[in-house]
Amino acid sequence: MDKRFLFPAAVSGFLAVAMGAFGAHALKPLLSEHGVDIYKTAVNYHMWHSLLLALIALLPPHKLLNLVAILLIVGIVLFSGSLYLLAIFEIHWLGMITPFGGLAFLSAWGLLIWISKPGKP
Repeated sequence: MDKRFLFPAAVSGFLAVAMGAFGAHALKPLLSEHGVDIYKTAVNYHMWHSLLLALIALLPPHKLLNLVAILLIVGIVLFSGSLYLLAIFEIHWLGMITPFGGLAFLSAWGLLIWISKPGKP
């Protein structure tokens, strides 16, 4: 187990729940339907990747798992963070940042596939 990533996973999961509740109760009446959809996407990806980060923290240490965890954190900040800001403040150029977060997520998942593929020592 690598506890270095358990704390950021717990904080991230907490924030995902808080952002979801904030969106459902405080923001929903203020956002357009499109804004609500964007916000829900941010919360959804935020929570799933927080859970994966927690799982990574519970696995036996592996040097490449550290990179997976870092990519997940970067992905959460860039992908979900940019979508939260886009939905709330309607700053449309933030949409250009979102794909970089998606690439971080894809890189993390791809690296996890590489680490866990059958037949690897």
